[in-house]
Amino acid sequence: MAKLGKRVKAAREAFVGKQNLTVEEAVELVKANATAKFDETVEIAMKLGVDPRHADQMVRGVVILPNGTGKTVRVAVFARGPKADEAKAAGADIVGAEDLMETIQSGKIEFDRCIATPDMMPIVGRLGKILGPRNLMPNPKIGTVTMDVAEAVKSAKGGQVQFKAEKAGIVHAGIGKASFDAAKLAENLRAFVDAVAKAKPTGAKGAYMKGVSVSSSMGPGVTVDVTSATQG
Repeated sequence: MAKLGKRVKAAREAFVGKQNLTVEEAVELVKANATAKFDETVEIAMKLGVDPRHADQMVRGVVILPNGTGKTVRVAVFARGPKADEAKAAGADIVGAEDLMETIQSGKIEFDRCIATPDMMPIVGRLGKILGPRNLMPNPKIGTVTMDVAEAVKSAKGGQVQFKAEKAGIVHAGIGKASFDAAKLAENLRAFVDAVAKAKPTGAKGAYMKGVSVSSSMGPGVTVDVTSATQG
């Protein structure tokens, strides 16, 4: 068995016996033990009472975190003419049409979010097998297929987080950086939980929110009291 480093061992010891904390307690604990040499991301994981393999139990959506993510988001936009100009003016990192499709097909994917105008979807559709598994496929349900490309780019750059339930009914996302003020992280966490709560699908049976935990990129996780997480 690999020997644990001093930093990891100390972090694990700090979490022993602690569970179902309030949001504020959990955030403080995670912040105090995020001691890597870089600004760690604070991550939330939610266990939901759904089976995403059924269409009426899929959970997905977007939320704009009130205090941003602390991450620089690179945005690609499929658009032509005036809409391409709008995207560039709004701060899009990559804008194109067939040329962008060819770049992606070559394996060069240098963006974190992909937006498209509706008329571009026949082109974007050819990239489903590449963008789909990476959760980058533009989708009108989450506002990434739109004529208002300027607003979509600004939202993506300004702290918008997408979420989607995985096979086991787990939803996870980054909700800020360890360097953030604890109160701002707590506000972001509750905003994310609220968005997932509002995305409850019609087919969900029984308890919807089964568990919430929070961790940093390199640190252990701690469970959060669901009631505390759902308080506005």
